Amino acid sequence: MEAQSIILYLLLFFLSLNFLFQTLKQRLSPANTRRLIRFLHFPLKSTAASAVFARQDVHEFLDSPTTQADNKEDDTEFDFKPYMISKAESINRALDKAIPLVDPLDIHRAMRYAILAGGKRVRPILCLAVCELVGGEERLAVPAACAVEMIHTMSLIKDDLPCMDNDDLRRGKPTTHKVFGESVAILSGGALLALAFEHLTTEADVSPERMVRAVRELAKSIGTKGLVAGQAMDLSSEGLGRNDVGLEELEFIHVHKTGSLLEASAVIGAVMGGGSEEEIERVRKFARCVGLLFQVVDDILDGTKSSEELGKTAGKDQVAGKLTYPKVMGLEKSREFVRRLRRDAREHLKGFDSDKAKPLVALADFIANRDN
Repeated sequence: MEAQSIILYLLLFFLSLNFLFQTLKQRLSPANTRRLIRFLHFPLKSTAASAVFARQDVHEFLDSPTTQADNKEDDTEFDFKPYMISKAESINRALDKAIPLVDPLDIHRAMRYAILAGGKRVRPILCLAVCELVGGEERLAVPAACAVEMIHTMSLIKDDLPCMDNDDLRRGKPTTHKVFGESVAILSGGALLALAFEHLTTEADVSPERMVRAVRELAKSIGTKGLVAGQAMDLSSEGLGRNDVGLEELEFIHVHKTGSLLEASAVIGAVMGGGSEEEIERVRKFARCVGLLFQVVDDILDGTKSSEELGKTAGKDQVAGKLTYPKVMGLEKSREFVRRLRRDAREHLKGFDSDKAKPLVALADFIANRDN
């Protein structure tokens, strides 16, 4: 009976996500953008954004001593490339095993196509690295790392649908709905969502209390306190200019749409690794900076790189009239914001073992300097 209740809960959760996406897109007018933030009352956590806009004179900010320090070469002696490749290969093997090609074949083909098509695996690598940061064994976080990648892939499938961003290219390949059709794409996304929670709970050496907390963190990150809220606001802001909405609304979108799952990935890694409450909160702050950093860089790349370089449709945010950091802040100040967020992320890792923190410092640098 308990198993049936869990399955029913996951099914209802998935259906609710679809309903919220459709309803909010249709009913949330641009004029209500600010009201939604106040109504939901999600406190925007302190980030470097307030520091960026606290100074009216752009030149004063760019010439500040802290900015010059941000431009210094990285002093971390850590070769991130082989580390990232090794972790990504470990995750890919686990994902391949977790999603076998069995009946129903169409759904599993679509699931495998979407999740094994490539990608940087930033979220699962973050999960594994944080688990080790707090003293846990990597194996304890592998199911969780797979789960966050399943959730991320589900969100990409949904994001690419005609009713959302209507995109044709993802990870250098045609999007899932272009290959398998919209109905199979939607079902495969739902299957990935359900499988994520099932797979998350397969590690027997994690206490029930920590497992429940991990499930709660993951669920919260993709509901109306996370991804759904950010996506709804993103859709409602299309076509608005910098005079209609400001940095607060833009940060809300990205902290929730992109940052929430990145934050959950790190927190779940700390939970699985047996981290203390203090360690979990410090990791949360680090991941919040990294999540916003990821999106600011994404906004910059969308307007400065080609589709071939990105592996996805370039310039689509501008065509859709979406809010982006270059649109609100300007390109150069957006780049400066990247350096500030990178520095803040590193600050939150102070106090951890410096050797164990090196992969996370390097991950933040990788995100800041990536070109696709």
